[in-house]
Amino acid sequence: MKLYIGALGALIVAGCAVAIGYLTLFAHHKELRHHNQAQLLNAIPVTATAELRHRGFVPRKPLHCWNMREAAPKKMRVACSGTTTKNEKIQVIGAAEAKVQEEYFTILIDGRPLVQNVGCLGADCHPKD
Repeated sequence: MKLYIGALGALIVAGCAVAIGYLTLFAHHKELRHHNQAQLLNAIPVTATAELRHRGFVPRKPLHCWNMREAAPKKMRVACSGTTTKNEKIQVIGAAEAKVQEEYFTILIDGRPLVQNVGCLGADCHPKD
């Protein structure tokens, strides 16, 4: 009987260890879609335009995007501007934080938030578009 209880205890401990290992390695694993400033700068005009169109706003011309002064390898920052076909001002801000492996995007139309601090834009959020 003592052997049975000891084996059961060892099995419970082993199961907990496997569960903790799984959670540590896989369940909380995040990864940036854009691993450097250049990738973020190249992606935002495309994904922001797709998001704008998905929400009924059509840019008059391609968005003009640039690296923000605050940009650094671990804290990437991009800004974009443009106008819609209805002469509404478009502003886009994209940020990626390497330390926490998260990306944030905000789109303003005439100064009002269309999306605010979302984790994805365009096809990254709406794959059927």
